[in-house]
Amino acid sequence: MNRYAVFGQPIAHSLSPRIHAAFGAQFGIAIDYRAIEAGRETFAATLEAFARDGGRGANVTLPLKEDAVVLCDALSDRARRCGSVNTLLREGERWAGDSTDGVGLLRDLARHGIDARGLRVLLLGAGGAARAAAFAFLDAGARELVVTNRTAARAQALAHVLGPPARTCAWDALRHQAAFDLVVNATSAGHAGDAFDWPLAAGATPAACYDLSYGRAARPFLAAARAAHARAMHDGLGMLVEQAAESFERWHGVRPETTPVHEQVRAMLDARG
Repeated sequence: MNRYAVFGQPIAHSLSPRIHAAFGAQFGIAIDYRAIEAGRETFAATLEAFARDGGRGANVTLPLKEDAVVLCDALSDRARRCGSVNTLLREGERWAGDSTDGVGLLRDLARHGIDARGLRVLLLGAGGAARAAAFAFLDAGARELVVTNRTAARAQALAHVLGPPARTCAWDALRHQAAFDLVVNATSAGHAGDAFDWPLAAGATPAACYDLSYGRAARPFLAAARAAHARAMHDGLGMLVEQAAESFERWHGVRPETTPVHEQVRAMLDARG
């Protein structure tokens, strides 16, 4: 049986193995899909060992999405543009890389009734997932995309690659910004479990807030958004399912139904508490 996996650190919490097993069940495909712990120092060697052991495809999550780019011999156009890879496909003796995060995000936002076209969007973070989201928002026709990051140079570098209508704003200067239509958290701050330091002014109530993380990792940001009286708040579980469906189609050539799988993993996540 061909093997598949998700690589990241931490990774034990990942729902990806259950999601891909559920997708496989729709088509009678038995899936050997595992979660493999790998940090930046060990990722290349761990991925090589995985390929030797029959690995045919993989997903990549924090903090490895930008590192995965340099391990690929071929990149899709969207992966090349955003400089981020979350989907790997073994082609002979080489890895081909793709980025399915952006399309997964847009599909989940649409499920919530949010169309990025014409919106003023604030993107918190400038890492691999943020890069994929940023290009997706511009492709979808966002009116303005403001990128901010604790390390200002990373936000500036991303905005430079994006071009207009993207621009940067220093984190400490966000309190002077007018209200945004959509605030997206692409930082890893919630994984530490600490309270989220809401950066916007008290009167700048956003229409919607979305965290690319899900479960416990999304709670600090969503709690801060609730306290700021955001009118809608969503975690990234739907994005996880939608980007996984894109990966599944790349690997197996068939497109799974996402709604029943989203409902299944949401119930599972709620049961975890």
